[in-house]
Amino acid sequence: MKMFVEPADIYLYMDIVDFRKSINGLIVVVEQDMKLNPFRDALFVFCNKKRDKDKILYWDKTGFALWYKRLEKHRFKWPVDANLKQMHMSEQQLQWLLSGYDVIGHQPLHYNASGL
Repeated sequence: MKMFVEPADIYLYMDIVDFRKSINGLIVVVEQDMKLNPFRDALFVFCNKKRDKDKILYWDKTGFALWYKRLEKHRFKWPVDANLKQMHMSEQQLQWLLSGYDVIGHQPLHYNASGL
C-alpha cells in the first residue's frame, strides 16, 4: 500500500469496529479504547465484523485521512487474541495483512550453517 506518509508506528485494533464510524468515531476508539494519541505519527488499522473491510486512520499534519479497502470475495486474516486490545505492527506485516496473509506466525527465520 503506497500512502503519502511514512508512519513511525502502525497499530492494529484487535476488536471489530462498527463501520458506520468515520473519522471522528475512529478517533474516539483510538483515544478511549486504544489509549493512544490519534495525532501521533502512526497508522491505526480497523476491521469490520465480517472481516471483509479495512479502514486505516492517520494524521497527515494538516488533517485526518481515512483509507478504506473492501475485499470482494475473501476475508482478511485478522489476528485474534482475547488478551490484547491492539497490536503493534511492522510495515511488512501490514502489507501481508492487506494482501491476505496471516500476520501472526510470520516471524523472521534464522538459519545456521551446519557441517561447514
